[in-house]
Amino acid sequence: MTRPQPRRSAARSAARPVPKLGPRMTRQRAAVVEALRATDKFASAKTIHDKLSEDGASVGLTTVYRTLQSLAEVGAVDVLHSPDGETLYRDCLSGHHHHHLVCSECGRSEEIEGGPVEKWAEIVAARYGYELIGHEAEIYGVCRACQAKRQAPGAKR
Repeated sequence: MTRPQPRRSAARSAARPVPKLGPRMTRQRAAVVEALRATDKFASAKTIHDKLSEDGASVGLTTVYRTLQSLAEVGAVDVLHSPDGETLYRDCLSGHHHHHLVCSECGRSEEIEGGPVEKWAEIVAARYGYELIGHEAEIYGVCRACQAKRQAPGAKR
C-alpha cells in the first residue's frame, strides 16, 4: 500500500524556484505561484484570484488564468476537472506520474501512486490497439477531518 506524500512545509515551498514562464517572470505571476503553494487543496482560477485580492495583491483574473495555463503546460501544477466541469489547480509536489485522493467536502488532496491502475491502463490500451500516451484517475472520498466534523455532537447531517 502506498502512503500519501506529506505536504511541504511553507519554508521548503518558498525555497523552490518559481518555474520559468515566458520571457518575464512578473510580480503578478510570482504571486499566483505563491498562492498555489500556500494551499493543499485544488482551487479554481477564480478562487485563487479572490485569495490574491483578499491579500492585497493586484493581479487580474486574466493573468491568473494565463499563469495557471502556463504552469500546467510545463507540468508545475496538477490539473483536475471537477464533476461540474470546472478546472481546478494545485501545486504539483512531485515530478513523476501520480494520481490524487481528493476530499469531496473540503477539497483537501493527497498525491498517491497509481498502483494497479498503471498496469490496467496499459492492458486496456493494448487490447484495443492503442499506444498509451497518458491517463488520469482521481479518487474522491471524505478526509478524516471532515469525517470527524460529521460525527461531532451537534453536527448537521
